[in-house]
Amino acid sequence: MTTDQAQPRYDRRAASRVLAGLARPGLFAAIPAPGDTHIEYTCTPLRFEPGSHLTLSQRLYLERFMPPCRPDQVTSATHRVAWTDSDGIPNTGHIRDGGLGPIVPIAVRETALRLWGALAADTALAQRISALRPDESALLAGTTTDHEPVDIFRVGIEACGRALAQHALLARSTPYRTPVEFACGMRDSGIFGAVATRWFWELQASTYRRGMIPVSFAAQSDGSVRYTAETVATLRAMKDATIADAHTVMRRATTTEGLSAPAAIEKYHDELDLISRQYALLPPGTRPACLAAMPHRLDDDHYSLLPVVVEHFVDLFRDTLTRLTVARIPAESEPGTGDDLAAADQIFYVPDMNCKHCVRTITGVLESMRIRVHDIDLISKRVVAEFRSPRNRHRAFEALRDGGYNPALTRAAVAATASGGTDTAV
Repeated sequence: MTTDQAQPRYDRRAASRVLAGLARPGLFAAIPAPGDTHIEYTCTPLRFEPGSHLTLSQRLYLERFMPPCRPDQVTSATHRVAWTDSDGIPNTGHIRDGGLGPIVPIAVRETALRLWGALAADTALAQRISALRPDESALLAGTTTDHEPVDIFRVGIEACGRALAQHALLARSTPYRTPVEFACGMRDSGIFGAVATRWFWELQASTYRRGMIPVSFAAQSDGSVRYTAETVATLRAMKDATIADAHTVMRRATTTEGLSAPAAIEKYHDELDLISRQYALLPPGTRPACLAAMPHRLDDDHYSLLPVVVEHFVDLFRDTLTRLTVARIPAESEPGTGDDLAAADQIFYVPDMNCKHCVRTITGVLESMRIRVHDIDLISKRVVAEFRSPRNRHRAFEALRDGGYNPALTRAAVAATASGGTDTAV
């Protein structure tokens, strides 16, 4: 029988040091030079509940997972945008009327792709990873959701982009009037570090997918911005509540139900914000810390991974904007709910699938509806599932949207099926 003692070691600081050691000699040494890129996007208004500035999905998530955050503390996007990136992968993002526009989420995605390309091309990094000791690899496996170092770096890059695009919903309350000014202002104001230390992981991922942000900015006399005192207090309260919930579930599972810690995590993993390694395995009285934000002393020098990623991301985002043009096209409607499905119609994409936690959640939603999942590829965001009919697929997509995801059909499937649905943004 598997015991807690037999499980890989859980140690966030030690795992952070392993990642810092891999990154310290240099990340992103060979960033691919892009050509000019033109991207077309669709733009669909969000559907708010009557008398509210929130959608149904936003309100439900707020009520279930964000106490004591109030609705008036949340800013919502006004539109959802969808596009296919330069790698041919469908994407979705959110924007707000009067803000910086769709070029921000689109440029964020293109920036992430270039940095991912640099990781893939970094042979020195690959050699350092292959030289990891077995205990170091086991440490990452026991501590992080994504176990492979390159996957962890990729998720960190994507989280950096999410923070930039999500906070752009607040651009009108800042002194920054262009995407470049906003990105540099976010960096210089330390907002990326604030997200890493004050938010909890699932809050950022889930609110981003839903087009909402539970913070407010206060402009400073030096031209920077900071979170308001109320924002800081609310983020702390939400984080503490999430940790407390995770410990409650863990105590019940390990005492009343007699499960080991790994078995408890396995059983309750689908309670997204309530149980995960990040919270449930923390010793009492401690707080989860972002692995990239932890400082270390390496080679007689102080080193932290987060500032390195942020600096590269902002610089590359600025460069990407000079080579990127975007244009709006009419939105495609969803296919109808008839009786027939071709083999190609079993394929769809989940643009806001960010990590293995998302893969597990999406699989759980589909399998709970007795829909067999044949394949999920995190890189291409591609899912192959055994839908029984167009109606069954339509209901599955609605269930995924209720979970904050925005499934997208292939263009071939859209073109081949008579339109009869409506664009939905929740």
